[in-house]
Amino acid sequence: MSTVALGASRIGYETKTYFRSFDTLFFTFLFPFVMLAIFSAAFSAQGEVGPPGSEISIAAYYLPGMIAAGILLSGVQNLAVDIAMEKSNGTLKRLGGTPLSPISYFLGKIGQVFVTGSLQAGLLILGGWLVLGIEMPTEPEKWLTFAWVFVLGLVTCALVGIALSAVPRSGKSATAVVIPIVLLLQFISGVYLQWNMLPAWLQDIASLFPLKWIAQGMRYVFLPEGWEVLEQNESWNLPGVAIALGIWLVVGLVVSRLTFRWIRRDA
Repeated sequence: MSTVALGASRIGYETKTYFRSFDTLFFTFLFPFVMLAIFSAAFSAQGEVGPPGSEISIAAYYLPGMIAAGILLSGVQNLAVDIAMEKSNGTLKRLGGTPLSPISYFLGKIGQVFVTGSLQAGLLILGGWLVLGIEMPTEPEKWLTFAWVFVLGLVTCALVGIALSAVPRSGKSATAVVIPIVLLLQFISGVYLQWNMLPAWLQDIASLFPLKWIAQGMRYVFLPEGWEVLEQNESWNLPGVAIALGIWLVVGLVVSRLTFRWIRRDA
């Protein structure tokens, strides 16, 4: 079988394994749904929020942040922990003795991230619309922006997750290393806390990482006109979103290539 065919065959296996793991299912797939429900209920007493004339419900405000968080969890947290565990329990060592190449292995992992991430985002949007009554954008250009931010963000986070998997020294320490990093990024990137309430210096730090840019792109898609005044430089800065994610994609790809090894060095 070709490299691509082997990678495609791995996608089904990786996806089945993902949904059979309760811990992974809850902390990466279901977690954004839980947080959206909690924030919508906890802050519903505030009523509508936003600039005058552009007020929306608190649920509508948090939806783009939870979609961005889902991309981060599906890519970074899921792959970083999963690959570290496979390295620790000997799975990579066994795969290194098979015809499976690292490229096919990565294609399987990234394909699984696309399947689960797309399903997660689709259910978040559908649930927000049908259950929480959130109005969805009707402009085609906004959905086009959603598509490229989602795809670029998902690939970037998947590559960063593969690179980050080299940091934990063992499978047991993987969650202790990865989850605090992911959680911290969510707090400073406008996912759990309203972006305009963060101090400027914290916004500058968040701008160094991809989640802030994914969340900003998603806010452009789902928030109405007028909300851009609460962003940095009072602009959605979509070219900046593309550039920042493109840089992180290249960084993730290079670091992944330099750090990933089967247990057997000559593989």
